[in-house]
Amino acid sequence: MSQLTQSSTAVATIAAGQEFATFYVADLLLGVNILQVEEINRHVTLTPVPHSPDYVRGVINLRGEVVTVVDLKAILGLPEGEITKDTRNVVVNSKGEQIGLLVDRIADVVKAPGDMIEPPPANLGGVDGRYFKGVVKLQHDLLVILDVESALAMNTNSH
Repeated sequence: MSQLTQSSTAVATIAAGQEFATFYVADLLLGVNILQVEEINRHVTLTPVPHSPDYVRGVINLRGEVVTVVDLKAILGLPEGEITKDTRNVVVNSKGEQIGLLVDRIADVVKAPGDMIEPPPANLGGVDGRYFKGVVKLQHDLLVILDVESALAMNTNSH
């Protein structure tokens, strides 16, 4: 019964409507709850971390704090891309720690009423649906709500 209560609470939280910071990873328009986003920056000059999992691209110094930067493409199983002038770090707060998510480019802030948010498909563009909380059909695109905690809890043996 507790699992049912937990998922009902998650649905109720989303049902109230949220604002999402959105960005592209390959052709996927992803969004995270704007309340999880600490900042978006251009720090893409990373210091490599020896012996780290493939999805850890390195670390940056953010005002004296060491922030681990992960490659969302690697986590989602997408082909690695080039770092371009549009590449950004979306720094999110995950379990009290700042983590940088390397994304291809930033999009807009999208406000989604809860009734617009649908359950995610099991597989989206070849990506495992467990990394997603839901989808929102926008006028010209499909916004996929990223489950930051699931994506960052990724098992290093999965690749």
